[in-house]
Amino acid sequence: MGRTSSPEKVQLFCGAIYSPQADMERAKADLEAAFGPIDFSSDIFDFNFTEYYFGEMGAGLKKIFFAFENLIEQDFISEAKLTANEIEERHSKLSGDGASHLRTVNLDPGYLSSAKVVLPTTKDNCHRIYLKDGIYAEITLSYTKPAFKPLSWTYPDYATPEYISFFNELRARYRNKLPKM
Repeated sequence: MGRTSSPEKVQLFCGAIYSPQADMERAKADLEAAFGPIDFSSDIFDFNFTEYYFGEMGAGLKKIFFAFENLIEQDFISEAKLTANEIEERHSKLSGDGASHLRTVNLDPGYLSSAKVVLPTTKDNCHRIYLKDGIYAEITLSYTKPAFKPLSWTYPDYATPEYISFFNELRARYRNKLPKM
């Protein structure tokens, strides 16, 4: 019979796709208020992998990743996704006709362990596992020495050498945060 144990804490991060109209300093402050201090950020990337967000956010989108100082329990990721959705809503603006809200920032939290990068989502699919509160999760990168590798369903941006380089660096930082045995 297998014995259960508590899983290792993981590194919380948040990807932010944002429009030129976004107040990223305010969004960053809101993320820190929710999740604690940010201790590592990626470079700013052009986000031109899809036109999915253009109708709501326009063109000229950028993306940055923020990693938080404090490690989290793995099951906190559902709450983190719901909190990120609330922050997004606070940063939305009324459309020109005043009939709808348009996002200026799209926040996608996730976590990194030594073995994988996990992203929560509100959308089900064959490779996603239901967590709770309408949130599913998928492994989007797996670690095989010496680096993270994409999977067949990995979003195209997460499969780029630039993103993988960021996650490899984040993994090294994360492993330095873990208790020494």
